[in-house]
Amino acid sequence: MDGRSPANRPRKAGEKAGGRTACKRLWRPPHSLALAPVMALSHAAPSAIAQPNQNENPDIMTLQNTSLRKAARALLAPALLGGLMVLGGCDGGSGSGSRDSIRAVGSSTVYPFAKQIAESFSRSYPDFKSPLIESTGTGGGIQLFCSGVGADTPDMANASRRMKPAEFEKCQANGVRDIIELQVGLDGIAFASKKGGIDLNLSPRIVYEALAANPYGREQTAETWADVDPSLPDVPILVYGPPSTSGTRDALKELVLEAGCDTNPEMEALKQSDPDRHQQICTEVRSDGAYSDQGEQDNLIVQKIEANPRSVGVFGFSYLDENKDKVQGLPMNGVDPTYENIASFDYPGARPLYVYVKKAHTRAIRGLQEYLREWVKNWDSDGPLARIGLVASPPDVRAANARKVDELITMTREDLTGESAPAEPDSAETAPAGTAPAATE
Repeated sequence: MDGRSPANRPRKAGEKAGGRTACKRLWRPPHSLALAPVMALSHAAPSAIAQPNQNENPDIMTLQNTSLRKAARALLAPALLGGLMVLGGCDGGSGSGSRDSIRAVGSSTVYPFAKQIAESFSRSYPDFKSPLIESTGTGGGIQLFCSGVGADTPDMANASRRMKPAEFEKCQANGVRDIIELQVGLDGIAFASKKGGIDLNLSPRIVYEALAANPYGREQTAETWADVDPSLPDVPILVYGPPSTSGTRDALKELVLEAGCDTNPEMEALKQSDPDRHQQICTEVRSDGAYSDQGEQDNLIVQKIEANPRSVGVFGFSYLDENKDKVQGLPMNGVDPTYENIASFDYPGARPLYVYVKKAHTRAIRGLQEYLREWVKNWDSDGPLARIGLVASPPDVRAANARKVDELITMTREDLTGESAPAEPDSAETAPAGTAPAATE
């Protein structure tokens, strides 16, 4: 504990005349700063109460205590009506809804870019509350996003892969019907080592045979890189990478491991005859220590490979670019992980990055539409996001996504699967303002 006074704790909601409960507000620290603090909630270290991180930008606050986090979320809870949460103006007054601070969850890869946008938003709109950006991992973030609509659920999910059809269906089942999908830029699955450390010319096949639990359905016997390919160094395989909940891990599976697995004709045939078996053989990672899961902490991976020059790290390109004075990118199929090679998709690990938004929340959460426009203002190839490692999408893609922001265009099942779905009745999210949506199962 840091001896912080009770005045710094979240305030309880008050009562208005006539017994009506006043709007509940998101707790913010009582700091008077030129730039309103961006509050970054981390699920990784629930060890201390909220306090400024002395080693980083003091404007960025980290809310770490689990119980305090729950208390803050409790303050955001809207009234429940028949089990459904309604986002509407409080007492018909300010129109700010039952929460007036933007909340985004999700990818650790997208996190630094979302944080940059939050800071830019706070400078552009000082009258709005500072957004909360949580680094939960893509899978965990989408799960929270799809849990329902209402002020106690996130407005946005940041993702380092595209939403899966099953996740979309989960959203639909929970009443999250109208979802805006924005491709905010590109990234690459970068393999790296310490500057002057191990030098590997990798390929999807080499990475697959080194990291698969059972390469091509056989026992994993490779202990050194030379066991995989005689042209590689005779040093033990040690790779630090993301966990199974990470979008970076999903992209590693899809873009690298599965591609390497399918260089084997038997595996390509298995994909047609037994897709589930193919998925297991081609994407399951060994658990004997050669691959070490480092949680949703990409900076920790950088620290690990910096401490061990014979190890390899796997993370998003932005972390490679941010730490280029400490680590070196390793080529894939002879192509280096550079901005230009990712932008052109010449690098095998190139991937889009996404932000998913609840359309219903754009009408209820004050500043959310302005926050989305801040992405558009910053995502060009010569913009602020590019300067911190985001690879800009092609111009036509940027234009199409800017239109989605302007017109609040929502995605469909067909966008994800290419298959049309039967028409459904109007969603609960499109109910007239101030009315309760019809109950759904």
